[in-house]
Amino acid sequence: MSSSAPPADRPVFTGLGVLSAFGPGLAPLAAAATRGGTGFAEVTRFDVGRRGTRRAALLADPPPLADAVLGAVADAGRQAELPPGAPLLLALHSDLQTREVARRVSEGAAALGLAGVHRVYTGACVAAATAVADAAVLVGSGRYPRVVVAAGHLVEPGVFAAFDAGRALARDGALRPFSAGRSGTLLGDAAVAVVVEAADAAAARGARPLARLAGWGRSGDAHHVCRPRPDGAGVARAVRSALARAGVVPAGVDYVNANGTGSPMSDLAEARALREVFGAALATLPVSSSKSVHGHALEASALLELAVTIGALGGGGLPVNAGWLGPDPEVELHLVLPEGRTDDRTDDRTDDRTEDSAEGRTEDRGRTRRGAERPTFRAPGRAAR
Repeated sequence: MSSSAPPADRPVFTGLGVLSAFGPGLAPLAAAATRGGTGFAEVTRFDVGRRGTRRAALLADPPPLADAVLGAVADAGRQAELPPGAPLLLALHSDLQTREVARRVSEGAAALGLAGVHRVYTGACVAAATAVADAAVLVGSGRYPRVVVAAGHLVEPGVFAAFDAGRALARDGALRPFSAGRSGTLLGDAAVAVVVEAADAAAARGARPLARLAGWGRSGDAHHVCRPRPDGAGVARAVRSALARAGVVPAGVDYVNANGTGSPMSDLAEARALREVFGAALATLPVSSSKSVHGHALEASALLELAVTIGALGGGGLPVNAGWLGPDPEVELHLVLPEGRTDDRTDDRTDDRTEDSAEGRTEDRGRTRRGAERPTFRAPGRAAR
């Protein structure tokens, strides 16, 4: 373990609520992520008969989006024993319903004792991550002792049709991040909320932190409206910024939950960015994309992946990179694969390792394989991105 550590005044997460295709709560989501059991199935919520892809990770009987988000907010507040008055930052997909959903969430949040919705983020995949970074700034500046961040996306026919028409969805019905034969992403339902709190405020009221938000980074490469720069320069800048703010050297990171959408171009650019930042350390740094299990939740994806990462920090295994077919020679990442999945270049070790530190103990069971806006999170004895 690296001796590098983030500043002690970094904000902490004291509450988490999540609804995913696996149901309510972190436990079923974390269990699916660590065993590689995906939530993808044939879409029956709406007609997909004319679509090239017919699979997504969906709730069987979803509530209205505003209710789903408010349920996650209520769960996070209960876990944090949240005092009244916290503002809410909300990430939603931008469509004709956004204003009404935001209004309903704001009214419901006020009924839960929050100060209502202060800002709505609609910036696609980075929306929720941007909201978390802004919450950290608001808390770190002393403007608020705590801020709630929430996000939600329930797959609906218009977005599904647009992604399918743009050939962004996996034609074989499987999300295969960083794998040979990957052909696109798959969508997924999610509603997630977290409480971001000043460390001293949490300590003063005896709240138990789930994780520390050690650092965050933002960048934009102005390359294309949706395609990343092929060399991953923008992603690399964001990662470097997060690590610098956290005071964590690249060798001090023990796991990366990557964006990994399953896109041939995007995954390659992200792999190049990680190689640029982590250098030789990337050869042994476990990497996976939990999207391979729960799907791409668009504006809610960053918070959903944060929930998975917090689950990994407090649990007994790393999230698996599901959908693996074989190595892409241009990617070369040390991927966390489902148990029993191997190929001719997989490590011979059993990868049943335990790491102990003076502050805490973590276990990493699973098989690893070599094969932007991103926060850095830390729990006792661990750092993860």
